[in-house]
Amino acid sequence: MANEIDTRCRLCLVMPAGGDVEASAGMLAEALSGGDVASLIIAGNPDDPAGLEAKAEAMVPLAHARGVAALIHNDIRIAQRTGADGVHIDSGPVDLAAAVAALHPNRIAGAAGVKSRHDALLAGEAEPDYVFFGRLDGDGGDRIFAPALELAAWWSSITVIPALVMGARSLASVGEAARAGIPFVALSRAVWGHERGPATAVAEACRHLDAVAEAVT
Repeated sequence: MANEIDTRCRLCLVMPAGGDVEASAGMLAEALSGGDVASLIIAGNPDDPAGLEAKAEAMVPLAHARGVAALIHNDIRIAQRTGADGVHIDSGPVDLAAAVAALHPNRIAGAAGVKSRHDALLAGEAEPDYVFFGRLDGDGGDRIFAPALELAAWWSSITVIPALVMGARSLASVGEAARAGIPFVALSRAVWGHERGPATAVAEACRHLDAVAEAVT
């Protein structure tokens, strides 16, 4: 089938830093009821590790209940303490290498902070589980940030390490990633700020991804 989960671009949700833990967890539970989600990145403020850990404690079980991989932003210890599936590292190659060494082979270490082909190739030398293109808060436009989309498409054409690209504030932006052959696309404000709620947003994003998968087969 053209729209089977393992043959199309899949969705990653980014939970932004800050905000009320209980309210954010409620929004996440609603979003995950809307359709297929591959992973969740729980973003954090480096000045508030306690806040990040509280969010992780609330959200990791919700993700796991839906078969979603939960990743913690830049904090291996919190990932380990909360039972998360791994980390999303955008703080540099040294931290990425440390995360790979600490977590592989049983947990995920994702590479981010990539701004060029050179950065991507350097990150790839650490053998991360994915390479993220864009910024976790880089979804301010209606379309995916063009340099990030171009880099992710290039990366997807040369290596088996999956690319994950940050989407835009428009749900339709996931189609850009899918048409470019990128296996994973992330959404944040397009989901959490949707006027009809996160579940509706995820369902609509999945419809866009299914439509592209059907069109290319």
